[in-house]
Amino acid sequence: MNAYKNKQQQGFTLIELMIVVAVIGVLAAIAIPQYQNYVKKSEAAAAVATVRSLTTNIDTYIADAGTFPSDSNFTDIGAAAGMNKLGTIALDTASKTVKLTFLANNSVYENQETVVMTKGTDGLWTCTVPTGVTLKGCTAAAATPPTPPTPPTP
Repeated sequence: MNAYKNKQQQGFTLIELMIVVAVIGVLAAIAIPQYQNYVKKSEAAAAVATVRSLTTNIDTYIADAGTFPSDSNFTDIGAAAGMNKLGTIALDTASKTVKLTFLANNSVYENQETVVMTKGTDGLWTCTVPTGVTLKGCTAAAATPPTPPTPPTP
């Protein structure tokens, strides 16, 4: 009988293991959404840096040519539509904007979300980033309401 009294416990009880799993689950539930927000913010910052880098070249182009460049003038401003792997860049002469549209397969953004730099009538550039992202010097785009499902046809 004395042989059983001196035996040491050699493992964890089921309750101890369940508590450890629960603690890890709680930590993961907090950390994963925070990491996703961090990735979104970093991708938006990279897109803003790419688009903002073109504004000086566009200002120089406007000073030389007298008009806002179009997509056909990418090489004149030292740019290419695919110069950032996160999305494609487009120039709009009517609204005087440079827009990077995120590609869903290369980014955490979906639904064609964009980063837009707009040249105002005062000559200053303003920055708009996707909804839910806060970057210094940029404003968040207005949230678009979800599209309601179409009712089935009889």
